[in-house]
Amino acid sequence: MRRWLPELLALPLLPWLLVQGKRTRRITPRLPEADGAREGLCMPPDVSSAVPVVLIAIGESPVAGVGVEHQEEAITAQFAQELAVALKRPVRWRAFGKNGATVADACHEVLPQLQQLPMPQAGEMRIVLIAFGVNDSTAFHSSSRYHRDLAALARALQQQLSPTLLLISGAPPLHLFPALPQPLRHVLGMKAAALSRAAQQLATELPQAIYVPVRSDARERSLMAHDGYHPSAAGARVWAQQLAHAAVEGLRGLK
Repeated sequence: MRRWLPELLALPLLPWLLVQGKRTRRITPRLPEADGAREGLCMPPDVSSAVPVVLIAIGESPVAGVGVEHQEEAITAQFAQELAVALKRPVRWRAFGKNGATVADACHEVLPQLQQLPMPQAGEMRIVLIAFGVNDSTAFHSSSRYHRDLAALARALQQQLSPTLLLISGAPPLHLFPALPQPLRHVLGMKAAALSRAAQQLATELPQAIYVPVRSDARERSLMAHDGYHPSAAGARVWAQQLAHAAVEGLRGLK
């Protein structure tokens, strides 16, 4: 019953929610993807010769850099910088993000782009981040569908990229997004929470995978871009710190 609670709540409110959704899409500013290359190398202080850790992120608009001006401010680069400091090793990062993508979209449109990446070399540490949830929430995809799509993506990434550690992010806290009016915000927040539980369950089923919830107070406007819908550079930094902490703990758990 809990997994269907968002649908049960939305049903009697459906006409109102549809009106709110259309109006929100109409009045919310459409931000561009960030400028700059979607790859780079982050160097920790006082370290220059260690073999780089490889970080690859696959996700929706925050991974594409929507909400910030430059890719170095987006989640993948900031995650790489936090990892470099925490691991005391260089981190070479690449971001494969698609604005507006669901997990199913990524399976069809993003996965083929990863074929260009080489298999890891002997001794290479490779960390892969999967970061979705917003677009599957607004599309009101069921938890079972989200779990199925996410599992297909995660298993394909494990097969193609052979990651040392796979991070599966929870959905962002839509119930706090300033751009969303009530009751739409509450309903979508419940849907995002349900999809996050599906992602958490999947992480327990996959080898070398961990689930990382998104813990960010989107009511703090400095953490959100001016559209009230995407993380700002400061919001991406908070998220990056959480991901880096989880990755370090996850790597320790593998030893």
